Amino acid sequence: MSLDKTALARAYRQMKTIREFEERAHAEIMNGQIAGFTHLYTGQEANAVGVCEHLSGADTIISTHRGHGHCIARGADVKGMMAELWGSSAGLCKGKGGSMHVADVDNGILGANGIVAGGPPISVGSALAAKQKGTNNVAVSFSGDGSVNQGTCFEAMNLAVVLQVPAIFVIENNYYSEHTSINYAVGCDDLKARTEGFGFPVFVANGVDFFDVHEAAGKAIEHARAGNGPAGVFCEQGRFHGHFVGDPQGYRGEGELDRLRQDYDCLKHFRERVTGTGEMSHEELDAIDAEVMALIDEAVSAARAAPRPTAADLETDVYINYAAQGV
Repeated sequence: MSLDKTALARAYRQMKTIREFEERAHAEIMNGQIAGFTHLYTGQEANAVGVCEHLSGADTIISTHRGHGHCIARGADVKGMMAELWGSSAGLCKGKGGSMHVADVDNGILGANGIVAGGPPISVGSALAAKQKGTNNVAVSFSGDGSVNQGTCFEAMNLAVVLQVPAIFVIENNYYSEHTSINYAVGCDDLKARTEGFGFPVFVANGVDFFDVHEAAGKAIEHARAGNGPAGVFCEQGRFHGHFVGDPQGYRGEGELDRLRQDYDCLKHFRERVTGTGEMSHEELDAIDAEVMALIDEAVSAARAAPRPTAADLETDVYINYAAQGV
């Protein structure tokens, strides 16, 4: 799937924005500015962007506890995201969602989710709604390798086939379910074959290579949009940080993190690819880098100065008022 220069620049900008958002969040957490439990997406940026670049405005995604990258790739406001991590009432969820439960329904982001494999069943519901309304929209669920051993994931996959709904199951294998290697946790050598056993096609992608992910996701989404039922995308790429910020990572092999950053960086790979073909120059990419860094600096400054929820906000947004929603 060929991409023009505008699309290439957008994809790089999205990946770079996720990278710098996460790295800055890590720094602010470590210096005590951001409170709470946080899981970073650094290193897996090509997965989120490779998938979300295919989505239209009416498509939906649902994320995981490691959700910042998915939300940004889908179009969430970066300043609103940063303010949400700061617990500010200027955040996307008024400071009440935080890192693991941020949502932006207006942008098709049904929420991050602290429950492993909590997203796929919700995504099937969104896909069913799209089918019943007669649209060609799709619903994407992102989940990790740990999710493929959860009953909720299996039930969602089976139901999606039974109902023939346009659900896309994106499984991101970063090799560790929290602290447990996939080689120990999964009693099957071929997750693709196991998933295909539910009755839908699965496309495997190298998560270091944006173009590989983009192509695989394009095939899966095209399959679902055409009314052929669900499809899956398996992306393989390690994360550059621990399971959570502060994770001592004693389960890692010696030199593993250094090798990941040096040899398996999707941003480096993208740069080498597009400059090697002459599609973009180093100067053009550097200019995007500078713009992204300025945006992240602005987001942090705004988040620091943003108002915090007050006692009067405590009981708001707890229950939905269906009458007010016209339901």
